[in-house]
Amino acid sequence: MHGDVNDRSESPSIDVRFSVPFVHRVRFTRDVLGADRHVLAELLEPSGKKLARVQFWLDANVAGAHPELASRVRSFSAEFAHRLILTGEPQIVPGGEELKNDIHVLERMLRELHAAGLDRRSYVVVIGGGAVLDTVGFAASIAHRGLRLVRLPTTTLAQADSGVGVKNGVNLYRTKNWLGAFAPPWAVVNDAHLLETLSDRDFLAGFSEAVKVALLKDPELFEEIWRAAPGIRRRDMPVCLPIVRRAAELHLKHITEGGDPFEMLEARPLDFGHWAAHKLEAMTDFSLRHGEAVAIGIAIDTFYASLALGLDPREAARVLACLGRLGLTLDHPQLGDVRQLFAGLEEFRQHLGGRLTLTMLQGIGQPVNIHEVDYKVMRRAIQQVRKSAQSLGGLGEDAQQGRRPRARRTGDRMDGPAVGGSAGDETGWAIRPRKMHENDPTER
Repeated sequence: MHGDVNDRSESPSIDVRFSVPFVHRVRFTRDVLGADRHVLAELLEPSGKKLARVQFWLDANVAGAHPELASRVRSFSAEFAHRLILTGEPQIVPGGEELKNDIHVLERMLRELHAAGLDRRSYVVVIGGGAVLDTVGFAASIAHRGLRLVRLPTTTLAQADSGVGVKNGVNLYRTKNWLGAFAPPWAVVNDAHLLETLSDRDFLAGFSEAVKVALLKDPELFEEIWRAAPGIRRRDMPVCLPIVRRAAELHLKHITEGGDPFEMLEARPLDFGHWAAHKLEAMTDFSLRHGEAVAIGIAIDTFYASLALGLDPREAARVLACLGRLGLTLDHPQLGDVRQLFAGLEEFRQHLGGRLTLTMLQGIGQPVNIHEVDYKVMRRAIQQVRKSAQSLGGLGEDAQQGRRPRARRTGDRMDGPAVGGSAGDETGWAIRPRKMHENDPTER
């Protein structure tokens, strides 16, 4: 045993450093339940001579936009019955941040995992947006101290960022992700087909995370996003998918090579702009999408860096212009409540512990950590963002009022089938997904 041993005192002590090997599996597919179904099947490894026990969880919004999804899951399971056992019908849960805001849903998820007889070599396959991935992922991480989680993210934001990460959690006490755990997924499958019915508003909002990681780690990617912005607005998939993939790769590299995957140190390097984003989400009762809030947070911290940290003001202006070219939200009435917004700095500090540490920019691709904030300068940064946002089109009425966008396909309503159990069953889940409104503020 190697470590620091002190047996010369009346209270002996032993300190031993150790590491736990993880494998982070990320796959990129065109149609994971169709032509590429073997990719998912190969990830669901049997346990010795026993077939893999698998439970599927579906985001109700996604199931509503893909009416064939549950039947495709059944067909997949039947085709690979020599490798796996499907434990009952796919579970369908509400999509959106409401899911993370109801702690009682977590207990019901745990009840379903228990009833299915899952063990630590069983698989929970979750298909959905970031909120569903977070909530189901957290339930899987605490059941039996960890089931094997396979994520199939269905939003650009989750495919570029959170779906590839190692965090799970839910909101509590009006605080974003107050309850959660670090738990690397068994695997992540980023599938292009699952993005097809994503609303324009959510599709574009996800690219704020791609901008963020580009600003921190890859100036060339930032330039690519700048050039590709018109194609991204048109949802030109040959333009969009490489950017989403590169953002995911940068996120994966940070987790596996950055030396602090579970954020045990002072900084949260991938949370540039997030102190304001998380607080804005809570201040707006989560009517702002996470990606929209991140865009505003990036804009605020970029302007602050130009005022206080030597970032070239021309680069700061270009960052804001890039976000505007993507059609991202850059203002909200709640930005007028600066005192409440600033409370997000302390919440951000408490979440990590220790002294306040914010990752900022000295240049594109040149992050720097700071431990103090000049509140007067931060107020100026917020004012400049709001003023600049007006020239970039500001914020659509729907986003201000928290309305959901319309479904991508004509006639689709994103309220989905009954929540919980199999499609069509009434099983008493408390939350129901809201109907999608026709307006979409990104469609200007």
